[in-house]
Amino acid sequence: MTTDTLIIDAEVNSDSPQPTELAGSSDSLGEVASTADPDVLDKKASYASLLEDSSPLVSFPSEGIDHCDNKKVFQLSQLCRDLIELTKPRIVIMILVTTIATALIGAGQALGMPALIWLLMGTGLIAASAGTANQVWERQIDKRMTRTADRPLAAARLPSRVGSIFAGVLGIAGSVILFSKFSATPAMVGAATWLLYVLVYTPMKTRTAWNTSVGAVAGALPMLMGYTAAGGELTDATGWLLVGILAAWQYPHFMAIAWMYRKQYAEAGFQMSTTVDPTGKSAGIQSVMGSILLIGCACALCWMRSTITGAGIASICTLVVSWPMLNASIKFLRSPDDQIARLLLRKSLVVLPLVLAIVTATLLG
Repeated sequence: MTTDTLIIDAEVNSDSPQPTELAGSSDSLGEVASTADPDVLDKKASYASLLEDSSPLVSFPSEGIDHCDNKKVFQLSQLCRDLIELTKPRIVIMILVTTIATALIGAGQALGMPALIWLLMGTGLIAASAGTANQVWERQIDKRMTRTADRPLAAARLPSRVGSIFAGVLGIAGSVILFSKFSATPAMVGAATWLLYVLVYTPMKTRTAWNTSVGAVAGALPMLMGYTAAGGELTDATGWLLVGILAAWQYPHFMAIAWMYRKQYAEAGFQMSTTVDPTGKSAGIQSVMGSILLIGCACALCWMRSTITGAGIASICTLVVSWPMLNASIKFLRSPDDQIARLLLRKSLVVLPLVLAIVTATLLG
């Protein structure tokens, strides 16, 4: 029955009393009944029953519509979250922070805001593309690890072709931005970083523990993207020492992670230092060596590009801020356990930005 039919059925003729006349007590209704025409009375009674009925005359499926809209909003929100997770946002953020520092050093001064925004966009898109491609490659392995089983591709929330297309679009967009807004050099460095990370490091993870060294280089090469985009040369020792700082830092940082998740890595089939050598001695040695190498690269940079006084002060500051990570690495070497590994991980997250801040301030000062 249509809405118009329901309304017509509910109407009364113009001779019928107004609704307020029927909304009185039962005595009033009885009084009306004694004097009214029977046909009019029937209509009045019907009208009164309609007034007393609290249910609406017409019911629209508003709740169903709201439910459908909410479901669509939820699905869109989940899709956005999954796409962001594919990019490995924490790694991208770390790369962008280091890019700012290296760009400032490469330019020798503060960058203009438009140039800095374009640089961060291009670098971030390439890094996000590499992270996405890595998850496409490892989607079956990720299912075996509790740490990664809920990733979008491993959990089958997204098909692999979506991840592949997404990685391609991000990578092309980032390369175009770096090439058009800066030069071919940072774009080529970006392409080399992507190829090394996706096509060399990723498959090596199930074959040899040397994958960490390759991954450290691949993770540090974006330093050259920022450096060359801001005017530095690819052959400059400064640019490569900046790469050395980030590559060295990744050893204590990743060895801590590899130790804490060694059982999951082993179950998934990854060849890590902590699975090949379950005693943790190899991981501890690499952590200590990485911490020392980071201090060495940072101090070398300061002595190359600063005055004796400035370099001396910067070197002392570098030693002071790096000591907590070095100390944690030594403890990890002596007695590897989850608690010390977690301490090492936390210290590494603090040390890197502090060292980069000291180096940047020294070279620009």
